This record gives sequence, structure tokens and C-alpha cells, in this order.
Amino acid sequence: MSESLLASVLFVCVHNAGRSQMAAGFLRHLAGDRVEVRSAGSLPGDQVNPAAVAAMAELGIDISDQKPKVLTAEAAQASDYIITMGCGDACPYFPGKTYLDWVLEDPAGQGVEAVRPIRDEIKGLIEGLIAEIDSKNAEKQEN
Repeated sequence: MSESLLASVLFVCVHNAGRSQMAAGFLRHLAGDRVEVRSAGSLPGDQVNPAAVAAMAELGIDISDQKPKVLTAEAAQASDYIITMGCGDACPYFPGKTYLDWVLEDPAGQGVEAVRPIRDEIKGLIEGLIAEIDSKNAEKQEN
């Protein structure tokens, strides 16, 4: 992680096709290049959920170029925050990381109407995460 970055974040869900992709899209959009963003899945799907892509596009965030990726120990080890969204025991544990578990409905197989509330909940969680990262960074600068 370079000195200019505030943190690196890894979002993990089972298929890396919906929740984690929307979270990564929001964090890239809202934090810009201040935060390094990764996403992965314990059993990655073939493509990002089209309803998730459509729901994010409604807010002007394009995640259509993203591909589900397999969760690796290296990705987890390189991240300051590991945010799980229903991957259970498949998520690796590394001491010194900040782990958050976000309980979110799985958008798999649902249409855009059902995905919108999940998307909006993720946006609120991302805004809170950015505030936490900013606060921790401010504390570091004071000390």
C-alpha cells in the first residue's frame, strides 16, 4: 500500500457477483483513489449479476467491466479491512486486520427491483466505512 492511500479494503461474498461487486463499485466511486479496493468470492460466479450492474448504473456507477475473482490468502493479507458478506468459514483470518461482517440479502436470481434496497443498504455501509477510515487516518496523523 502506498503512503497516499488511507487503507486497502477487500470485499468478500460467495460468488463475488452481487453484494461485493456493488460494495467495491461504491467505494471506488465515493473514495476515489484514496482507498485500494479489492473484491473476491469463495466460489466465484461466471459473471457479475446483471441486476446488480443495472442497479448501480441507475446511480451512475459502472461495474459492467468487473469479473468475479477467487478469494486468495494473498488478497486478504494485502488488505487492511476484510468485509465479509455471507462467505462463512471460507474467509481466511489474518491477525491485525479489521474484519467486518455485513449481513445483507443475497441478490442472486433477483431482478433490479429487489436489488435496489440491497444496493442502497450497501451504499450506507460504504459511507460509514469511509467515515471510519477517515477517522482512523486523522488519529494516526495526530499521533
